[in-house]
Amino acid sequence: MDNNTLETSRAVYLTAEDLRVAASILYNAYHDDPYFIEVLGQDDNQQYEQKLRAAIREELNELWQQEQPLIGLFDGDRLIGVACVITQQVPLGEGRYWHWRFKMMLGTGWKSTQGLMQKETCILEHLPSQKCGVLQFIALSPNEQQKGYGAKLIQAVLSWCDEQPGLDGIGVFVSNSSHHQAFVKQEFVSIATVSIGNIEGEILFYSKA
Repeated sequence: MDNNTLETSRAVYLTAEDLRVAASILYNAYHDDPYFIEVLGQDDNQQYEQKLRAAIREELNELWQQEQPLIGLFDGDRLIGVACVITQQVPLGEGRYWHWRFKMMLGTGWKSTQGLMQKETCILEHLPSQKCGVLQFIALSPNEQQKGYGAKLIQAVLSWCDEQPGLDGIGVFVSNSSHHQAFVKQEFVSIATVSIGNIEGEILFYSKA
């Protein structure tokens, strides 16, 4: 991957017109994620895929409606990466809005919706303050991985965080060792080892201090 190609990429806020492509990128990236397999269930593959699409769609729509930062990495006009942050200005975990619970329940079922809330509650319990964001999603298109774009996308998120006077930092739950290394290289540190359901992972945190 040459630096000239990386230099043609840019990170900007997503528009409403970008959400469909963003959802597709996230679906492909998280299709085999152990946490989603655990919480949505993969006994029936078709049903699992429908639930995953619904979970991503409803969360993207909620983040958009709540004016949370949806950051896209573009190569020219092509959207190749997505990062979604949610701040505690929006109730998370067990405090999730009723309309979110209802829509998520229709798309994924009540048990899965509870699992999604439990993950958020677990992350919140370990963050150092209530002035922290949570990195809900981060993903690259399959063909754009291993090219240096992942680091650039994480850096875009941290640049956004550094510009927010009301934030102390950003937390993320990571269960994949390669993802762990990518975040650690960008100044995230492990603040807790946790089990969410049957999935073990770490909560990593980037502090502005």
